[in-house]
Amino acid sequence: MVWFASDNTAPMHPAVLAALSAANKGHAASYGADEITARLTARLREVFGNPHLMAFPTFNGSATNGVALASIMRPFEATIATRDAHIQNDECGLPEFFTGAKILIAPDVLGKLTPEGIEAIVALSQDHAPHAARPKVISLTQSTEIGTVYGVEELRALRAVADRHGLLIHMDGARLANGVAALGVSPAEAVTGVDILSFGGTKAGAALAEAVVILNPALIRDFEYWHKRMGQLPSKMRFVSAQLLALIEDDLWLTLARHANGLAQRLAEGLSGLEGVALVYPQAANALFVTLPPALAEALQAAGHRFYPWSLAGEHVYRLVCSFATTEDEVTAFLTDCKMHLLSR
Repeated sequence: MVWFASDNTAPMHPAVLAALSAANKGHAASYGADEITARLTARLREVFGNPHLMAFPTFNGSATNGVALASIMRPFEATIATRDAHIQNDECGLPEFFTGAKILIAPDVLGKLTPEGIEAIVALSQDHAPHAARPKVISLTQSTEIGTVYGVEELRALRAVADRHGLLIHMDGARLANGVAALGVSPAEAVTGVDILSFGGTKAGAALAEAVVILNPALIRDFEYWHKRMGQLPSKMRFVSAQLLALIEDDLWLTLARHANGLAQRLAEGLSGLEGVALVYPQAANALFVTLPPALAEALQAAGHRFYPWSLAGEHVYRLVCSFATTEDEVTAFLTDCKMHLLSR
C-alpha cells in the first residue's frame, strides 16, 4: 500500500523515537520546568533569531490554533482567514469554541490572503460597527492548505496592512517546515511579521507534538493560564518537548521537508502531460492537487494507492501528499501505475 493521503499517516522519524526513549530516564520536573523544554525554547530562539520568543508545547494542531487565537482576541472580535484555512474547514468549530469569536472569509489568490482582501473585510466591518464583529487577527497558513507558500514580500505587505488597522498576525505552521524548505529562506524570514505561531511537529515527523510559539513579547503575559485552561499544558511536558527538539536540532525538520517537497515535485513533473491529468495549483511544497479521470482514480485506489478527493478544489480533484517517509520507489510505482492504466484503455 502506498500512502499519499496525508503526512499524518507517516510514522515517527527514528530520531524522534530515540529522543522519546532518551527522555524516559528517571524523574524530571513537571509542567515545563524540565531541562528538555528549556533546551527547546533556547533552540527555537536560535532558529527564529528571536531572543524574546516563548514556546508552549501542545498536543495537536487544532487545539494549538485554538489556544493561540483565544489568547489574543475577545469574543466580539474576528479572525480573517481564507476559505481553505484549516481553522475554517477542518477543526469542527474549535477556534470559535475557544475564542467565542467569528472567522471572516477573505478573498484569496492561490490560497493566500491579500492586502486588498483584508482591506475589504476591515472596511465592511467598520461601516457596520458596532453590529459587525471587529477584525482583530489575520490568520495565515504556511505552507497553505493547497500547497502554495507566502513569499517574504507578501508577508511584509500583510504586516503593513495589519499595522494600519491594529491587527495581529497568527500563522498556522502545521507544515511550516515545508514552507521554509520551499522558499529557500531562513525560518525567521518565513514567519516575517508574525506575532504568534502554531508550530507544527506532527506532520514533520513527530508523534503528537506542536507548540504555540509567541514571537511578539507583548503577547506572552497570561499565556500560561490560557495554556492550562484550554487543556494543552502537558504534565510530563518533556516527552512533547523532546519530539520537537529532535526535529529542530541540526535542522532535521528542514532536511525531512526538503525530501518531501522534492518527491512532490517529482510527482508533479511525472503527472504533467498525462492524458486527462492536470495540476490544479502550482506545486511548491509537499502537497499537490490534481484532476484525475474517475477511472484512473479508481484504478489507482484499487492498486493500493491511498489519497483523498478534494471537492473544495473542484470536481475530480485529488490531493497527493508526500512526507519524510515517502520513498522514490513509491513515487515511481504511482507514476508507473498511472501510465499503465492510461495505456491499457
